[in-house]
Amino acid sequence: MSSETGPGGRRALPLIRQVSRFLTPVLMRLPVTANQVTVASLVAGLAASALVAVGGRPASLGGGVLLFVSYVLDNSDGEMARLKNQATRFGERFDGFTDWVVHAAFFAALGYGVASMRGGDPWIWLGAAAAAGATLNYAIRGAIEMRRASGRGSAEPKARMSGPRGSPAGALQWVVFAFRELARADFCFIFLALAVFDATWILLPAAALGAQAYWATALIHWADEFQA
Repeated sequence: MSSETGPGGRRALPLIRQVSRFLTPVLMRLPVTANQVTVASLVAGLAASALVAVGGRPASLGGGVLLFVSYVLDNSDGEMARLKNQATRFGERFDGFTDWVVHAAFFAALGYGVASMRGGDPWIWLGAAAAAGATLNYAIRGAIEMRRASGRGSAEPKARMSGPRGSPAGALQWVVFAFRELARADFCFIFLALAVFDATWILLPAAALGAQAYWATALIHWADEFQA
């Protein structure tokens, strides 16, 4: 059993999946499609961004709750697509597009909101840098998918990047794994915790650097996709 697996063999990370697995059965009984759930996730994420742009603890807490809702729905849509046999190429691309829009808008809004409360344009630039990093990551992954569609890229990462059962195979990869699972998949929990203490500004320099590290890591990890 890898360290990412909890009791009974269930994956402990990402934490958000521990919530979505309770919501998905409820959504399955409603007359909604997986793509409609994705749209709901997008709306919740953009509403969260609008609140965060206001600045201050109450707005940040409200934005954090909406971001949490967006994350849960974003996990449930894929689970629904598989269970209802609604998985399509369009749905997959729409889900990726939604993730990009929500994260780019959220970090840009966070920079504006922090600047309005603390003063200073650097906060706005940090938010813009994080949004730009999210955009670069989306573009790189889009380019990878295009090369796969042309038959010139491998469908899976190199085996050397993982250990037994897909677990990280070294200290560096454990760092990458933790960054991926916590800073990306479970980011909503991090934001909510910081919002309680009115310390969401901490995320801006971390996100401005981390977003660049994320797309750079993805590019290095999939470097063979760009070889002729």
